[in-house]
Amino acid sequence: MTKPRTVVLTDGEHYPAVTHDAILELGVDREIVAAVFIGGTEKIGSDADLAKLGVPVIKKPDYLQAICEAIDAYRPEEIVDLSDEPVVGYRERFAIASTVLARGVVYEGADFRFAPPRQAARVSRPSISVVGTGKRIGKTAVGGFVARTLAREFRPVVVTMGRGGPAEPELIPGAEIEITPDYLLSVARQGRHASSDHFEDALTSRVTTIGCRRCGGGMSGQTFTSNVEKGARLSETVDADIVVFEGSGSTIPSVHTDGRILVVGANQPQEYLASYLGPYRVLTSDLIILTMCESPIADQTKVTEMVETIAKLKREARVIRTVFRPRPLGEISGKRIVLTLTTPPSMARTVAEHLEANYGCKVAGISCHLSNRPLLRGDLASFENLAPEVVVTELKAAAVDVVTAWGIERGYKVVYMDNEPVPVDPSEHLDEEVLSLARRVSSNRKP
Repeated sequence: MTKPRTVVLTDGEHYPAVTHDAILELGVDREIVAAVFIGGTEKIGSDADLAKLGVPVIKKPDYLQAICEAIDAYRPEEIVDLSDEPVVGYRERFAIASTVLARGVVYEGADFRFAPPRQAARVSRPSISVVGTGKRIGKTAVGGFVARTLAREFRPVVVTMGRGGPAEPELIPGAEIEITPDYLLSVARQGRHASSDHFEDALTSRVTTIGCRRCGGGMSGQTFTSNVEKGARLSETVDADIVVFEGSGSTIPSVHTDGRILVVGANQPQEYLASYLGPYRVLTSDLIILTMCESPIADQTKVTEMVETIAKLKREARVIRTVFRPRPLGEISGKRIVLTLTTPPSMARTVAEHLEANYGCKVAGISCHLSNRPLLRGDLASFENLAPEVVVTELKAAAVDVVTAWGIERGYKVVYMDNEPVPVDPSEHLDEEVLSLARRVSSNRKP
């Protein structure tokens, strides 16, 4: 059995003889190819002491750079950490983990093991993943935008995965079928999750979409279980020339992709990017879309802080700051409407004012409880006194089994609503950034 190639991390708080013997012990099951010295002086006085380790040693003022050089030079499968406090603490170890995982290598210590998300599958066509740093940051809205943008130059197919996805990958030919409220309600009455991401993407982008499911999520984005690899195989049967794989929450599809778009909510804690495994997600992404860049969700100071954090992690990262604006997928001009949203209550008025100013409707009532069924039902009951003509809802959470059913039963027209990512800076063009990435990955795939 082949032993895994291993680089060890060591420090000056251990006597070289102790580390040497630990390397010999590790060598029973591993091939120790090098060591990286990450600091400390108490028990090591010179480079000659490091030579006693018996393996090549890389030492630099920036130990993260030294680890990267060791990975490039020795191509290990894993990094084993033989260092300890006070040289490295929790924060430093997470920084090491992000650096190591970003290069596709396992990072292991005495009582921990971080592995990059499994990417067992690979498709024959150029591919892009759209992943997020959490839930309710607009990742699915961005995924739909990416799909319909790509459709201007390519023939995309989208593979989603969600916590309410189907047991077997489900193909929705978005350009061929009309996804109406009645259609989605019939899906829900079959016991299926009709607000799942693949229905939303097919509705908002009108491209072929394949829905998958997943359960659980690890710190680096690995799912505990998912059928997305089956979805990847199903995508090969579709007449398409580029595949978009959409993550779920902060999880990442277990499929290798040629490019990655990261969606980050400006409302999230800055430390989610700067520490833990946030740097890993930044380091492995080609385009970063910062959403919700407006008060009261995130003021200018917070947005600037997030952008600067990304720049420190990856100087060349392309970051587009955006806000979401509603785009109804049906006619609402001149109508009296009620809204059901997952939007924070602080943004409800902004949504309503945009709809009234741009689509000529009158917003009579708003519920921000689309993801809370008991509160949502209470809001809907109060709407009956407002005499609405149209119910406008995001296609999320309880949009079909509760809102659509309620509207149809009372004879109201139901219109679904998309959330369009709009750059804060008018000189920036998110669609061109997406197309540029797609062109690049397609070009790189050509023989």
